[in-house]
Amino acid sequence: MRHELREVPVAGAQKISRMCFVCGTDNDMSLHARFLSLADGRICAEFEAQEIHQSYPGRVHGGVISAILDETIGRVIQVDQPDEFGVTIDLSVKYRCPVPIGESLLVIAWKTKETSRIFEGEGQVLLVDGTVAAQGFARYFRQSLNAITADGLPEVEWFADERPLPASVKA
Repeated sequence: MRHELREVPVAGAQKISRMCFVCGTDNDMSLHARFLSLADGRICAEFEAQEIHQSYPGRVHGGVISAILDETIGRVIQVDQPDEFGVTIDLSVKYRCPVPIGESLLVIAWKTKETSRIFEGEGQVLLVDGTVAAQGFARYFRQSLNAITADGLPEVEWFADERPLPASVKA
């Protein structure tokens, strides 16, 4: 199964954090993913898994694939509501083909349903040629940062991604 890649304008970069397994700048085991809000309402994550993310030789561990799908789908609420977070209720992943270590990978996610308390979304891990390597389906509680953490997130923990912003991505 392939996803037809097309150029989509980037609306902005989402914040990242210091120690997150998925986007953490100071976490040696992190995927160091970046999250881009797209002009069409979707979100994309860009990352490259390393050997520490391996299961079988040369393949990304399925738990890592689940983590990147969960994080990306959960962030889709922030495309139009940047102060809201998604807290996972459930996540289902379908693995379509092996995901290689050391290659640029893309995750695309979008909202499929939204209420005042819950949102649902889907996402896909895409190989460079557009092959859908995994699909995720998830539900999240919508919550403000203050509802999740006692003291909010200080700027040292949750901050702007300063990497150069592309004008568009193939998504």
